[in-house]
Amino acid sequence: MALVKYDWILALISIFFCISSFGNGANDVANSYATSVAARTLTMPQVGFLSAITEFVGAVALGNRVTNTIKNGIISIKRFDGNPGSLMLAMACAEFGNASWLLIATTLGFPVSTTQTIVGSLIGVGIAADSKISWAWKTGSVSQVAASWAIAPCLAGCFAALIFATIKFGILERRDPFDIAMKAIPFYLAFTGAVLALFIVVEAPTAPSLEEFGAGKAVGIVLGVFFGVLAIAYIFFVPYFHRRLVKQDARIKFYHIPLGPTLWKDDPWVYFPAKADGPVVIDYYKSVHSNQDSTDTLDKVSNNGSDRDATTADTSALEKANPLVVPTARSRIIEPEERFLAPTKDLPLAHPSRLWSWTKYLLLQGVTRDCVSHTSAHLQATHARAKQYDNRVEHLYTYAQVASAMLMSIAHGSNDVANAIGPWAAAYSTYRANAVATKVPTPVWALVVAGLLLGAGFWFFGFKIVRAMGNRITQLSPSRGFSMELGAAITVLLASRLGLPVSTTQCVTGATVGVALMNFDVRAVNWRQVGFIFSGWILTLPCAGLIAGLVMGMALNTPHL
Repeated sequence: MALVKYDWILALISIFFCISSFGNGANDVANSYATSVAARTLTMPQVGFLSAITEFVGAVALGNRVTNTIKNGIISIKRFDGNPGSLMLAMACAEFGNASWLLIATTLGFPVSTTQTIVGSLIGVGIAADSKISWAWKTGSVSQVAASWAIAPCLAGCFAALIFATIKFGILERRDPFDIAMKAIPFYLAFTGAVLALFIVVEAPTAPSLEEFGAGKAVGIVLGVFFGVLAIAYIFFVPYFHRRLVKQDARIKFYHIPLGPTLWKDDPWVYFPAKADGPVVIDYYKSVHSNQDSTDTLDKVSNNGSDRDATTADTSALEKANPLVVPTARSRIIEPEERFLAPTKDLPLAHPSRLWSWTKYLLLQGVTRDCVSHTSAHLQATHARAKQYDNRVEHLYTYAQVASAMLMSIAHGSNDVANAIGPWAAAYSTYRANAVATKVPTPVWALVVAGLLLGAGFWFFGFKIVRAMGNRITQLSPSRGFSMELGAAITVLLASRLGLPVSTTQCVTGATVGVALMNFDVRAVNWRQVGFIFSGWILTLPCAGLIAGLVMGMALNTPHL
């Protein structure tokens, strides 16, 4: 029989669970796609739709195992034996602390670790309830999670730097980088698909363990996906790249990829062609500094050549040299307040046009903001330290970057859904069993709700973290972004396989710094932004723990009639 007298606690924790999932999406989901937005590979609306899909898939298909680690491993459940109502209260306070700090941190622009947030909340609740904290080194303990905070960024940085090193020295700095890139890009696409296949095989909650499944079968599936994606790349992507970049056919866009082999023809038929006189590719190194004169130039840095005009996308996109982009005055970005609200601000509040303006603003303000440009002279100089490469080669990696970003997002959904759903699952199972019971499988419908809210959180509020984690750390480009995202995704998915909760934020930050250091210039990293992000990590555990612990302490000691 359910604990009917504590249904109010279940109602409260359900609300906090929804807020936590929303905050998780607003803060952590942005990490998966921030480099894609900063590199101009994807726009914010595109990321909004993609993240909703990938986070949902990751949370529902791959989220079960890590959920168990979070909700059972940090504090001792034995303290609540015989008192299920207190356990529900403890989990509600932890969820409240988690939700509160995520919203506070996101509002302030801190890209914090949602894993640290829930761990800190559980520690605060455990201390207030005099529950034993799992400090010792064992699976799911605080010390193991804390160790992952240092290990994960370093490991992700190494993976990302290694991936970018293969691109930099094998392609970008060779005599004919575009020709080599055309031959290599199918293999990078296939490798990304194979990595995703590997972790789907070992992470699906309904699948047997790798030992039971068999290493031979797993290798067969991974190799099958690798060669399958490789075939698709050669059949569909290579003709598309040849038509667009070699033939410089500006009519061809990404939605023409399905035309495949027909694009080898001299004058292929295309549906919905773009303007024939439009740009073939954009200039991925065009200055994003938004407060400067068009005549301003940056000081020359080593290994950079003469100045160029970055305002002409057609020309700069096809240059093979490594000159310094001359910063140019950017057109002013119209923010959603001006785009949606300003035209009808003088109309009566109940006027249909003004109501429609507010509707559009509320629904679209999160994905129509400028998350690329900046006004920092210091950051402008930091970007100038990064070497620039052929824009055609960079364009090839936009497709690999989208694939790696989706992989990173799926990895986040699988790993970090536990941060919001863990305390709720413990309270829900206890409520239904009328006893302390935390080993009941997490309901699929709860994972569905969490997956949807992760996407919604990014859509409405993720822009703040995209700004912080994008080009505010270093110069971004598609090849660099691909390396960062794939390196971080490998780290997160590896941790998910091991049942070790790691921080997506720390993995992405470590991967970004690792790739930036491949410029072999420490000044190519904006250490001020890295320090800002690190300060958020330091504040997270004590702040979340303090909020949850204080609420739990007051609830346990509240006088009553």
